[in-house]
Amino acid sequence: MAENEDRSNKTEEATPKKLREAREKGDVPSSREVGNLMSVLSLFLVAILFFPQLGPVMAGVLRRIFENAGQIRVGEDVQGIHDLGQVTMELSGGLATILAPVAGTMVLAAIAAVLIQGEVVVAVERIKPKLSKLDPIQGFKKIYSADALVEFAKSVGKVLVVGAISIYIAQLSIRGLWQAEEVNPEALLPYVGKYASMLLITITIIMVALAGVDVMWKRFQWAKKLRMSVQDIRDEHKETEGDPLIKAKRAEQRRRRAQQRITTTVPTATVVLTNPTHYAVALRYDNGKDQAPVCVAKGADLMAGQIRKVARDHDVPIVENRPLARALHAVAEIDEEIPLEHWQAVAEIIGYVLDLERNVNRLPPSGSSLRYWD
Repeated sequence: MAENEDRSNKTEEATPKKLREAREKGDVPSSREVGNLMSVLSLFLVAILFFPQLGPVMAGVLRRIFENAGQIRVGEDVQGIHDLGQVTMELSGGLATILAPVAGTMVLAAIAAVLIQGEVVVAVERIKPKLSKLDPIQGFKKIYSADALVEFAKSVGKVLVVGAISIYIAQLSIRGLWQAEEVNPEALLPYVGKYASMLLITITIIMVALAGVDVMWKRFQWAKKLRMSVQDIRDEHKETEGDPLIKAKRAEQRRRRAQQRITTTVPTATVVLTNPTHYAVALRYDNGKDQAPVCVAKGADLMAGQIRKVARDHDVPIVENRPLARALHAVAEIDEEIPLEHWQAVAEIIGYVLDLERNVNRLPPSGSSLRYWD
């Protein structure tokens, strides 16, 4: 009951963080039907590419055994052992010639099944020994869970369908053999290969459809299992971004430190450029100390107002130049020289301010206006 209520609360899609953690643990959507499909396709590939060449090889081995069947001695003497050993070697060689391509393509099919469904995940967590894996109660729950019942029903249905098709095609092939007047051993395997290919094509079509449905179902179930409640998302946000109350306190501390910095650095500025209300940038240029104007403080909105207030309190000239103030606020770094492309415009403003200090009356630079001067 409690588990059902917990699942009903999980209505939100999993966050990228939870999806990443699930993959790190090896919890990824995986369809067995894709592996089964790739196995069937690999057998189909072997039948098309290799069976025409392998059929005559095996037919030749069988023909030699049948032709010499009367001469093979079965007994405990040396000759009998030799004859049986030779027969076994010929059969083994023929079977190895047939099974080698099958085994190789099956291995490639298993690798392809993993790659088709997404990235390869190597999860150490999956192979760690855990006592919980030996819990019989948990094992019993897995065996009789809803997912296990779905897998069982799917397997039974697949076996019934494939079995019915196999029986039908086998009946066709047997009927053809009975109707044949003479069965040539060399033509037997190609004949069987024809009906085997027919069977594989039919099964492949069925399994392609089944694999497509199963992949979508597995991904849906996986996404449903990883769903989160609103509280889960809030807790994760607190874990990754920090508690909002703590973040607010930290922001307040940063604001206080910035205000303290403003009260000590703005008085050293040569001029304060403003927007006039949204941005403020305090610049210092000491001819004997600075090679270029240095940004000692900058701020927006409330911080800009604080900079203007401190500038007035300490008789620092305030010059309005909207485009230059916005540009410097965007690119200038505290305690760093301003970018080279703004040197000329700032030099004109600083020259204008220095002329005012020397009681030289002249017009401000283009686009600038004096807002405060004591």
